[in-house]
Amino acid sequence: MDGFKVANLDLLLEATGEEGTKSILAGYSCPLNEDIEDFLHNKALVFAKQGLAKTHLVFASYKGDTVLVGYFALANKTLFIHRSASLSARLRQRIKRFSRVLQDANGYEISAPLIAQLGKNYANNYDSLITGDELLQIACNKIKDIQLLMGGKIAYLECEDKLGLLHFYERNGFVPFDKRPLDPGDRKVFKSDHLVQMIRYF
Repeated sequence: MDGFKVANLDLLLEATGEEGTKSILAGYSCPLNEDIEDFLHNKALVFAKQGLAKTHLVFASYKGDTVLVGYFALANKTLFIHRSASLSARLRQRIKRFSRVLQDANGYEISAPLIAQLGKNYANNYDSLITGDELLQIACNKIKDIQLLMGGKIAYLECEDKLGLLHFYERNGFVPFDKRPLDPGDRKVFKSDHLVQMIRYF
């Protein structure tokens, strides 16, 4: 999108070194979600080196400087969609083209990009330089670029069961299809006992 620059964390690490990269990441703050902040500060570099998830930093120009305004992390995951999932007939037919039917499990298995993390930087009011819709659109555009090379039409994410969050993602084309019980390690982070799984067809 115009006005924003997106940097892959791996390439940033090559260009600035580990200490320089950590210094940039340390300038990120997200008091609304400790998990999003903790991921960027403590897990993003590890996940990148291990190939588990790739983090992308979004920068904007502010008073002559280039500042970090947000980030997102992408991973390739396999998801399961039960036949009873509340999806429209049209979306269900589209999903079937990219899925493997599991008769015994009574549903579909799909390999698709996961938007694993997404968050604006609230340090120094940098969050005002980008909207949530713009940040999510940048993430979706990156997925489209990947799928242009590799194929696919589907992306998905998991979010807390909060009305504001659900409305935000639905406004941007994502559709809820199921709920996933939290892993034991996640129960300290989230208030509910599950996450809502959402899917988008491009």
